[in-house]
Amino acid sequence: MAAPGLSDRTGLGDRKRGSGVKLVYDLLRDEILDLTLPPGSPIDEVQLAERFAMSRTPIREALVRLAGEGLVDTLPNRSTMVANIDFLNLHTFFDAITLMYRVTARLAAQYHRPEDLIPIRAHQAEFAAAVAAQDALAMIATNRAFHAAIAEAGRNAYFTSLFYRLLDEGRRILRLYYQSYNDRLPQCYVDEHEEMIAAIVARDLEASDRIAKAHADQIVRQIQQLFARDQRQDIPL
Repeated sequence: MAAPGLSDRTGLGDRKRGSGVKLVYDLLRDEILDLTLPPGSPIDEVQLAERFAMSRTPIREALVRLAGEGLVDTLPNRSTMVANIDFLNLHTFFDAITLMYRVTARLAAQYHRPEDLIPIRAHQAEFAAAVAAQDALAMIATNRAFHAAIAEAGRNAYFTSLFYRLLDEGRRILRLYYQSYNDRLPQCYVDEHEEMIAAIVARDLEASDRIAKAHADQIVRQIQQLFARDQRQDIPL
């Protein structure tokens, strides 16, 4: 007999099955992006069904959604694993994310409205608090929200949609980036956000572009140094 679905346990019936799919999808997605589930980790549908106390059908539907986003891979033997990070082609991601930092900041400087500055500043305050608390997961979430709010202020739905995707794909890379600082991010990154806001408020397109590029460049350099670092053990013979 199949394990009861989450909706069955709350008495809402099959019409709420979609909420079970969303629950599994949201939690697994966060665990993958935050590296709680490392790249290459096997995913067991039976264990997930037991964990979430629901049948395997919504589990499979959630995994199909995650596969569509490139976060899990289905192997020839029908088993599933967390997708690996494509380090060999990471430069293509860096090219795209740097371009989107620049274009969204530039457009925000040109097209923002006064009300757009409210969420930008609010997310910046949350990011600053996360840095002060040295809360890496909160830093990643609030950094994403900050840059997404800037993209929204630029009023180009195509760029915004692409930037959301890149920001999400970059969460695993950003987690490694913060780990390179032992999750103790320097205050200078808060200051760079403030400079970006000031340039946007001043409607200075060139400064917004320049600051956004510098912001992206230092992130890319740090990640490249992290991957190039010699981590061999010095073993005496």
